[in-house]
Amino acid sequence: MSSRHSSVPAAPLRVDAHQHFWTYDARDYPWIDQRHAALQRDFLPGDLKPLLDQHGIDGCIAVQARHSVSETDALLSHAATYPWIFGVVGWADLRADDLEAQLSRWGDSHKGAQKLVGLRHLIQDEPAPSLFLQDPAFARGIQLLQRHGLAYDVLVKDKDLHAATDFCQRHDRHHLILDHLGKPDLSREDPIAWADRLAPLAALPHVACKLSGLITEADWQHWRAGELLPYFYLALELFGPQRLMFGSDWPVCQLAGRYSDVHQLFETAISRLSVDEQHALRGGTAIRLYGLQGNCP
Repeated sequence: MSSRHSSVPAAPLRVDAHQHFWTYDARDYPWIDQRHAALQRDFLPGDLKPLLDQHGIDGCIAVQARHSVSETDALLSHAATYPWIFGVVGWADLRADDLEAQLSRWGDSHKGAQKLVGLRHLIQDEPAPSLFLQDPAFARGIQLLQRHGLAYDVLVKDKDLHAATDFCQRHDRHHLILDHLGKPDLSREDPIAWADRLAPLAALPHVACKLSGLITEADWQHWRAGELLPYFYLALELFGPQRLMFGSDWPVCQLAGRYSDVHQLFETAISRLSVDEQHALRGGTAIRLYGLQGNCP
């Protein structure tokens, strides 16, 4: 009787789908003010890798933090150097007449180009975010981006969720990903009121959401997991595991806690889900929606 040696399948990859790198210059990052003094230094791949290793996370997606193609170039350079940076969500001027040329400069010959998986704009910092989302030039840029098969990260605060929903309804040719659960105002409303505003956006099948950035929307010194977990549970009900992903928002998260605090909050929120659902949230959703399959080891 012959024996068979069954191979053990590799564990699904774990991905931190939202973190940042920068070489700090106050002129380049005006949003990092005195309240954010802890962020007024360089944060580079060598600073993040030990944290990923400590928490069993295989790789990450580096996300832009300023409106600069030079920052996108730098992130792509990091991604070309470090295989565990699976993707980059960069920045380009989506309202520019030469957007096609901007995207072309990150063609196959550009260092790390295959790891450009999406773009983002700091819409929350615009004087009128809702009006920005209605800009016809911006709409043309999103249409071009979606034709290129690139994801777009939607960064708004909860007061603009209605405008974000209208925006996402108009642009359904590729994946749109809401950052930081839409940044609920934890000081002013309860989770149910926030979920009611989020529900129409979550009903759009091409929209996903990052379970990220929540501790910095809370009281930085006194937040408790019990206050924040209802937002995770409601997001799970609205989006489901196949459209949610983990993101640390490192190093910004350090304003309110350690990487381990963010990770533990997430793991607590998903602890009662099935194994397959946990795999999706820990990395499967990010790999699928950002198209990271060819970038992962």
